[in-house]
Amino acid sequence: MAPTIAVVTGASRGAGKGIAVALGATGATVYVTGRSTRPGDSPHGGTIAETAALVDAAGGTGVPVAVDHADDSAVAALFARITGEHGRLDILVNNAAKVPAPSTPGGFWENPIGAADLITVGLRSHFIAAYHAAPLLIANGRGLLVTTGHYGAVSYHQGPAYGAQKAGADKMAADMAKDLRPHHVAAVSIWMGGLRTERAEAHLATLPPGARTAPRESPQFTGRVIAALYASPDLPAYSGRALIGAELGAELGVTDVDGTVPLSRRAELGAPPELHPSLLG
Repeated sequence: MAPTIAVVTGASRGAGKGIAVALGATGATVYVTGRSTRPGDSPHGGTIAETAALVDAAGGTGVPVAVDHADDSAVAALFARITGEHGRLDILVNNAAKVPAPSTPGGFWENPIGAADLITVGLRSHFIAAYHAAPLLIANGRGLLVTTGHYGAVSYHQGPAYGAQKAGADKMAADMAKDLRPHHVAAVSIWMGGLRTERAEAHLATLPPGARTAPRESPQFTGRVIAALYASPDLPAYSGRALIGAELGAELGVTDVDGTVPLSRRAELGAPPELHPSLLG
């Protein structure tokens, strides 16, 4: 049986790294994209080569590809390469985002305007990757397009740019699902909880103990959920929806790497909006 072919964007560290490694554990070939090619490229460490090596160690095949997701031609070249090497794609995980510096007290107009970059690399970039991936997913006869989402789509988190990116990505996934449904390709947004990423742990270390939230999901949990969703015979029924990862994991019998079951934050932070029937038909 041919291995699953997956692309995880923004996978030098954080959620993307965890998702890539979890997919590698299923034996998948995972194309790992990002801009970090040297250990010093980010204060939080991590490179695409390091993630690819972890995919190998997990049992898959990691393929590091340096891609700046603000560069449309680089994204097109990535999927042209996959076309030449495999002629198909099973899973695309749109995770790349230009995360702004933590906001300071005050309104959005009092913080750096660079926060808007998240709409370019984080929303527009998702569309560009999906645009080039769609023919490969369709050629496969069955596929899954995932956007990594968050409760910030419906509750306040890190300011207006963050909310616009998350809400926009949810709606984009729903509309893509509508277009892809006749081709047996599903598109979903999976909302992640608080993650134990390098960036998050560094930030938490600066806070007083009483301000540190717990429990937190591992970055691999979402990857485990994605793998289980792709393998599920009920995949088409989930298409078009924004799904809380903790709830979807519970439905699919997925646990975190330490055996725990992450908790939904629906009551605390909100729930995905209901879709109009025109998106579900």
